[in-house]
Amino acid sequence: MFKPRILFRFLMRRFFSGFFLVMLVICGIIFAVTFVERLPSNPDALTTLADAWTRLLEYVPLFLPPAVFMGTLFASYNLTKSSESIIVSSAGTSPYQAARPFLIGAALVGIFATTVVNPYSVARSNQHISEHNLKLVDNAIWLREASDNQYITMRATSMKSSGTALIFDNATLFVQDSNFTLTEQISANQVKLDDSGLTATGAKILDSSGITRVDDFHAKTLLTPRTVLDRYLQPDQISFWQLPKFIEKMRNIGVPVRGHLVQFWTLLFLPLTMIAMATLGVAFSQTRQRRNFSFGLKFSLAIITCFVLYFTVNMFNAMGATGALPPMLSIVAPPLIIIAAAGAFIASFDTL
Repeated sequence: MFKPRILFRFLMRRFFSGFFLVMLVICGIIFAVTFVERLPSNPDALTTLADAWTRLLEYVPLFLPPAVFMGTLFASYNLTKSSESIIVSSAGTSPYQAARPFLIGAALVGIFATTVVNPYSVARSNQHISEHNLKLVDNAIWLREASDNQYITMRATSMKSSGTALIFDNATLFVQDSNFTLTEQISANQVKLDDSGLTATGAKILDSSGITRVDDFHAKTLLTPRTVLDRYLQPDQISFWQLPKFIEKMRNIGVPVRGHLVQFWTLLFLPLTMIAMATLGVAFSQTRQRRNFSFGLKFSLAIITCFVLYFTVNMFNAMGATGALPPMLSIVAPPLIIIAAAGAFIASFDTL
């Protein structure tokens, strides 16, 4: 009863030893380079250390799959080099059974990265998000809200905070009905946005009949100062736990959310991606040579394959973000293909 458990724990320890060794090397290099790069732009070394740590966390999703892959290779190589893989095989363990601890360990890495590392990284990087972080289009701020009975589009030259409200300068608002017919055009030196909606004092209002009047303007909207700032966040600047509500909120005000859907499915299926990379690592580590194991050649081929797969996965992600593929399919398809191909290769070494 206890022998399978002992073997499982032994292989699991070997996997995490290889994975943490690779992570230590990669994180050390990135942290050192980032620290040197950010040192001139920070007042002291402690601030630079914190900045480098935050940026290191942002890079984790990029190098985590290759780290799992290389960690699996190192663990399997050490088992082969020490002849421990022979003992594992002699115990009647098939390649699938021997790979199970690696796959479970990879899944745990993915779950931890999604549920803990991602929210922590986002919380650190978004501590100082404000109106100064907005990326302008045509040197202006554009806002649009869609509802069942009207559409409101606003263009402003600049924006600043005023307490809990936002003030838009030199703003022009276009109000359209459900048939996209322009019903009002409002021009104002300043438009205020708070939780009650949009407000302008002494605005020039041009109605559908062509009559212009000067009057106060107010419209209730789903937009709030927080949603205005949030909508300019990139998908990777939003925590996994906040993405579902954020996507729903952005849909309600008519903002495209395809990129955010791709990010959500990427994080949700990150454990599956880690399993795929571990399976690929196990496939490359399979050998019938117990002596003179050509690890260098296999490792080089594995790295080349890993980079090819990395670009392929990015291509699928881009297709999902542009609408060429459904977002979920663009994320799920690559790891499933990798698992199927690697599993078929492992089967050729299965003695059962």
